[in-house]
Amino acid sequence: MTVLFIVLPLATLLSAAAAIAYLWATRSGQFDDLATPAVRLLCDELRERDPEAGPATTQGLRSPTTPPPN
Repeated sequence: MTVLFIVLPLATLLSAAAAIAYLWATRSGQFDDLATPAVRLLCDELRERDPEAGPATTQGLRSPTTPPPN
């Protein structure tokens, strides 16, 4: 029975900390862009071929569903 006096407040504190961390992440924009990290892997290959090109960006990349420009 005395274990409840330790476990219950600890569980409450951990739950509150997780909720605060989630709210902070959503408000700071951590979940805004879910597609770019997957495309960023493709840009690392460009950097290895031409190191003088500078940091890789995803601005010129198209999604797999968009048609190529004419």
